[in-house]
Amino acid sequence: MNKLLLIFTCTVLLTACAEKSEYREAVLADMKTEKDLIDYNIDPEHMTDCIMDLTGKAMPGAIPIVPDRLEAYKNYTKMLSMKTTKDKKATFDELRSIFGSPQELLAAHNNYTKSTMDCINSIIMESEPENENGGGIFAPT
Repeated sequence: MNKLLLIFTCTVLLTACAEKSEYREAVLADMKTEKDLIDYNIDPEHMTDCIMDLTGKAMPGAIPIVPDRLEAYKNYTKMLSMKTTKDKKATFDELRSIFGSPQELLAAHNNYTKSTMDCINSIIMESEPENENGGGIFAPT
């Protein structure tokens, strides 16, 4: 019985790691082509870590091994494939289906976009030197 439980646990953990890893690779590939990162000289790896953290907070499931979270990683990975797919309409229809509704797809896209923008802002702010007023580049002069 214990061996069966151990095998099951290992299988779930490996699946969770694979789904999260595939999503991370999709985010990293997206970030390597993101013009704002190039313009602001932001490391795509650092940006990917930030996006993984922020998007994960709005995904279903509290931890990566929960089935809902695993499904969310797969769905988000598929959503990121829209940029490279040849048949955009078929992919869009599939995305609407796997997310359950157009509203859920929109919510996921908004989560990813907002996370990206928040990360860009955060990383830029942490790299800007503060002036004597302590406010960085947006401080009154």
